[in-house]
This record gives sequence, structure tokens and C-alpha cells, in this order.
Amino acid sequence: MTTISAIEMRGLTKSFGDLAVLRGVDLDVPGGSIVALLGSNGAGKTTIVRILATLIAADAGTATVAGFDVRTHAEEVRRSIALTGQFTAVDEILSGRENLVLVARLRHLKDPGAIADRLLDRFGLTDAAARRVSTYSGGMRRRLDIAMSLIGDPPVLYLDEPTTGLDPEARREVWRAIKDLAGRGTSVLLTTQYLDEAEQLADHIAILHEGRILVEGTLAELKQLLPAATVEYVERQPTLEEVFLAVIGRRDALPDNDHDAVHLGGPSPET
Repeated sequence: MTTISAIEMRGLTKSFGDLAVLRGVDLDVPGGSIVALLGSNGAGKTTIVRILATLIAADAGTATVAGFDVRTHAEEVRRSIALTGQFTAVDEILSGRENLVLVARLRHLKDPGAIADRLLDRFGLTDAAARRVSTYSGGMRRRLDIAMSLIGDPPVLYLDEPTTGLDPEARREVWRAIKDLAGRGTSVLLTTQYLDEAEQLADHIAILHEGRILVEGTLAELKQLLPAATVEYVERQPTLEEVFLAVIGRRDALPDNDHDAVHLGGPSPET
């Protein structure tokens, strides 16, 4: 992570007719970090992504991506970004490798086959490279979709609710891929409505509600907004998700300890 901002937003507003979707959004994404924009459906997350991707224009305010103004230098912004939306943009008739080669050729890059092979290896898809994408699981399709968006090495990646509709195992596959991207220096703006996703991935979290950023900070900083915890040790029961992953052979997903401090304020739980 660097102190230089890959994305800067100041006072962004956007309305559609009489509906005010964004009401003055300020947010920074430091280089090499994962910033999660957390909010419920209709909060304005996708509208922000569309503005930053130069697909629509803000009514007021400014935004820069990789140092370029989204309004006055839209072409440079597009060269600097990749976007993965809520639905995978892959060709199911082609194989995984053919999808990657096609995008590399469309970008007029040298040696598209080598580019495809590197990305297949990076995202754990080499064994499925020759298979039609129609045979891929949801997690594999999403990983391929992210791999395709990274062709050309854009420094900034937008992930707009990337795990919507995925099962628990597939979500974890995508999480590992996202963490790897940030570790390699890619700056990631992640929009999600899943609290655990933001908690697992983000270096910095901003909560968007009705078009405004209500709070932002690290997970530790946000937790300090609540009253001091009353800590009691109780027997921790596994969640249904942990049971599911253990049953299918992913026992590493189960907690390491049998007991956790789980009570935050309020009446003491029964043990």
C-alpha cells in the first residue's frame, strides 16, 4: 500500500430525475490497497463505479483515477482501469484459454498465448484451460472474468459485488484472488453488501447510505465506534457455512479454537 491515491473522489453528486442517488461523496483509495464500499441495494455503489469508469458523468464534484480526471481525461482513465461487474462477461462457448487469448488480441498485445497461460496459472485455471467455460463452476467463471479484466496490467480494478450468487467455497476462491491482486500492487475498489466480505478483504471500509458516506476507516477504527465490549468466554458453535465447508472437505475453514470471545455489550449470554 502507498500513500498516493489511486482514486480520489470529492463532492460527487448524481441524480436520475427527481431521485438523488449520490449526495456529495468523498473517498480515497490508496495505491495497492483494497477499499470496500459497503452499502445495501440502492445505496449508490454501482453509480459510483459507473462514474469512475467514465460510463456516466457526475452532476457535480470531481474524481480522478490514476491521476487522470474522469471528466476531462476519460480515455486515459479507461486505459488505467479494469471493471468486473455483478455478472461474468465470459464467452461460454469458448474455452478459458480462448477467452483470454481473444481479449489479449483485442487489446493488440504481443504473444496473447503467453499472456493467457500466465493468467491461467496465476488464477489456478491451468487444468481447465482447454475446457468450455460452460462447464466451469461459478467460482471458476468469476476467477476467469477477473483474469480477463487484468489483461494489459491496469493499475486500478473495480469489483462491483463480485461474489453475488456464489456459494461459500466459490466466494473464498474469489477472495484469495483479490488478496493476491492487492499483494501484487493492484489498487482495488470493492463494492459489496456482504459485511463478512468487507471484513475479510478490505484495508479500509467506507459505509455508504442513501448516497452519503456515513463513516470510513479501518476495521479496527470502525469497531471503536461501538461501546466497549463486555468480554465473556463461551463455547463457540460453528456457523452453518463452516459446517458446509467442512462437510465438502474444506476443514481448514473451521475455527482453530473451541472458544472465542463473542459477546459485545448488552446482556450476558447464557453459557
